[in-house]
Amino acid sequence: MAGGLAALLDDVAAIARLAAASTDDIAAASVKASSKAMGVVIDDAAVTPQYVKGLQPKRELPIIWRITKGSFRNKLIFILPVLLLLSIFAPWALTPILMLGGLYLSFEGAEKIWELVSGKPKKAPAAAKGADAEDKIVSSAVRTDLILSAEIMVISMNSIEADSLWARAAVLVVVAIGITVLVYGAVSILVKMDDVGLAMAADKDSEFKQKFGTGLVHAMPKVMTVISYVGMVAMLWVGGHILLVGTHDLGLDQPYGFVHHLEGLVAGVAGVGGVLAWLINTFFSFVLGLIVGGIVAVIMHFLPFGHRGDDEHGDDEGKHAAASADDTPGTDAAVGSSTDSGNPTPPMPQR
Repeated sequence: MAGGLAALLDDVAAIARLAAASTDDIAAASVKASSKAMGVVIDDAAVTPQYVKGLQPKRELPIIWRITKGSFRNKLIFILPVLLLLSIFAPWALTPILMLGGLYLSFEGAEKIWELVSGKPKKAPAAAKGADAEDKIVSSAVRTDLILSAEIMVISMNSIEADSLWARAAVLVVVAIGITVLVYGAVSILVKMDDVGLAMAADKDSEFKQKFGTGLVHAMPKVMTVISYVGMVAMLWVGGHILLVGTHDLGLDQPYGFVHHLEGLVAGVAGVGGVLAWLINTFFSFVLGLIVGGIVAVIMHFLPFGHRGDDEHGDDEGKHAAASADDTPGTDAAVGSSTDSGNPTPPMPQR
């Protein structure tokens, strides 16, 4: 009896060790897979704040939570099953799908550069007002998230080395949950930092808090601008890299062969070879993304619906922005209350 119990305990311990090892493997694979998609993650985090820009502060977190739930649905209900089925029945389709996403990212990045050069940036979606404005904002954000989430999941799928379908599914579930929490958690913090600054600036009892809060409010627009630039570069870099590797996987020797040759020339440099090789790959990926995205952007702007859609969109946004200026409270009143004590606070930038 004792021997049988000991054998049973040994079996239980072995199963526990196997389960722990499997968990460790899934965790390690999830970290590796998600790291491959970090460029798209940065882009996702940079794009999302535009959807709450211009909304009343009390509505920002509820909108972000609705977008977050939509992102979970995109990844876990729509994208994950499709990817697993493709990995079984049509693994050859993953590369073309990934390249279509890379083409889209390159186009979006080139569009943003064109907006900077032309001085005609698109209006923030949150400028819209009306009874169903929030539903439209969430719907637009979730559609954009669907594309970015598909990129994240396909890149992650291609990085998984496990043969088991269940292991791949487990890794993708961890990646989907982890990246969604990371992206929208970071976005929630970013969009509320100016409110934190306003609260600190209104503190009559601490001059330090007032100065720090004022500095925080003034700094956040610059931080958001930097993040938007990082997202723009990330889109071109990631999109170009996807296209670079995808053409090679589809059987084309160039331009991947040229870039790989340059990487080999610097890879042997002591201490910094790996970094130099990465920089070369990143630079040429960015250039390729910019070229291809620029070509697509030019084609799209020459299509009749491209001009008409931009004009109509701009007119609508202008009307909504005018309405927003009339009925959206600014921050002057909140800040002005802190000046009554004889401790004036510098003027705050408008939300």
